[in-house]
Amino acid sequence: MNELAHPGVTIPLRDRLIVALGALAAGALLLAFVHGLASGAVARSSMHSLWLALHLAAVVPALPLGAYVLARRKGDALHRALGKLWAVLMLVTALSSFGLRGLTGNLSPIHLLSLLVLVMIPRGIHLARRHRIEAHRRVMSLTYLGLAVAALFTLLPGRLLGTWLFS
Repeated sequence: MNELAHPGVTIPLRDRLIVALGALAAGALLLAFVHGLASGAVARSSMHSLWLALHLAAVVPALPLGAYVLARRKGDALHRALGKLWAVLMLVTALSSFGLRGLTGNLSPIHLLSLLVLVMIPRGIHLARRHRIEAHRRVMSLTYLGLAVAALFTLLPGRLLGTWLFS
C-alpha cells in the first residue's frame, strides 16, 4: 500500500502546494546553514545563544517532518505519533522564538506567528480528538504554511540565516 495516500485518495492541491513551499524553505535553510559553515559565518554568529540553539533544534526537523505528515496517509498510528512529535516541535519552536530578539532587542512582527502557533496547535489537536477531521486538516495545513513562510522570512538580508546564506 502506498504510504503517501490511501488508495484512490489524492492529496489536496492546497496541501501539495504547502508541502512544496515547506520543501523549498527546508532546502533554503539547509543551504544557508551549509554556506554559513563554509564561510565561517556560523562560527562568527551568536550561535552560543541557548534560545537560538533550541529554536533551530526544533524548527529544522519540524519542516521536513511536517511535510511528510501532510503528504502521507492519514488516521493511522504512525500519523498520530508523527503528528504529536511535530506538534511538540512546533510548540518548542514557538516558545523558544520569544527568547530571540531582532537587531533592536525587541520582538518582531514574525513573533505574531509564534502566538498563532500557540493557539493553532492545541486547536488542531482538539479538533482531531473531536473527530472534526476536515477542520483539523485545515488548521494543521495552515499552521505548517505559517512555519514555511516564517522559515523563508529568516532568509531575508539582515536576518541571521540571511546573513549566513548571503555572506
